[in-house]
Amino acid sequence: MAAENEKSRLDDAARAGWLYFIAGHTQDEIAKMLQVSRASAQRLVSLCLAERLITFRLEHPIAACMELAARLKERFDLGHCEVVPTDLAAPQSNAGIAERCANLLDATLRSETPVIVALGTGRAVRAAVERVTPIDRPNHQIVSLVGNISADGSASFYDTVGRLADRTGARHYPMPLPFLMSSEDERNKMVRIEPIAKVKAVAAKADLRLVGIGQMDQKAQVHVDGFVTRDELFEMMRQGAIGEITGWAYDSKGRLLKAGTNKRLTSIPPEVPAKTTTIGAAVGAAKVSAIAAALNGRLINGLITDEATARAILER
Repeated sequence: MAAENEKSRLDDAARAGWLYFIAGHTQDEIAKMLQVSRASAQRLVSLCLAERLITFRLEHPIAACMELAARLKERFDLGHCEVVPTDLAAPQSNAGIAERCANLLDATLRSETPVIVALGTGRAVRAAVERVTPIDRPNHQIVSLVGNISADGSASFYDTVGRLADRTGARHYPMPLPFLMSSEDERNKMVRIEPIAKVKAVAAKADLRLVGIGQMDQKAQVHVDGFVTRDELFEMMRQGAIGEITGWAYDSKGRLLKAGTNKRLTSIPPEVPAKTTTIGAAVGAAKVSAIAAALNGRLINGLITDEATARAILER
């Protein structure tokens, strides 16, 4: 009975949302059509948004964003680049780039031909996956590039592979390993285990890699999320680390470091130079140096960012 009531409530919310956002009716008009109070109509429209029964995408290209994207593509020889407006009230917000990443994933996943999508972790990638339109694509494959178990044994909240598989019906391949092993020898043994080797083999054939880009400072996500300790982070910073992709730290020229946590990391390393379509998604002043280094080092060949970040990269 409870399930039926919930379905009816969502049906009403979807109907109210359609009448308001698509048909263009006022809430007073919707209240009369649905024979409810105006307050109830307003709540139904709000529920429609909260439950993501209706979503919005900006289709009109903004000239300034297009110009910045063209300049970035030319300077860094990118195959794909999108620049979204900066939210001045929340300049660190991932919402804009998440919407564009979701659009890219949607376009890739709509293919009837089987495709392989490889995902990193992080807030932008997770937010993008949550915006992907549900679609039945059981012949696609979704694979993780990152070991998603932290030092205390907990799984990362920002793991994305299972969630995208839920939305697509695709087969998925998580990386069921600790982010870091206790030694380089132990890491080398673990990544050769047959199930892990199979995950790596799937990832090697990916048609699209979507990854976040993290800065390496005291607010580094790999530290905040509990994957590396304060001492490990500071050691990597002393080694010259300025950014990380799937946990792999690199210097200001985009060169992967051959020291510190990189020796114990289980994540699949970036291709150097990137050959697979590899899209980095990141915004914010704190990440400008990390993004620029990844571009210069050819760790990525595509970028989704915002206006302020794009301008800062181009001014370097």
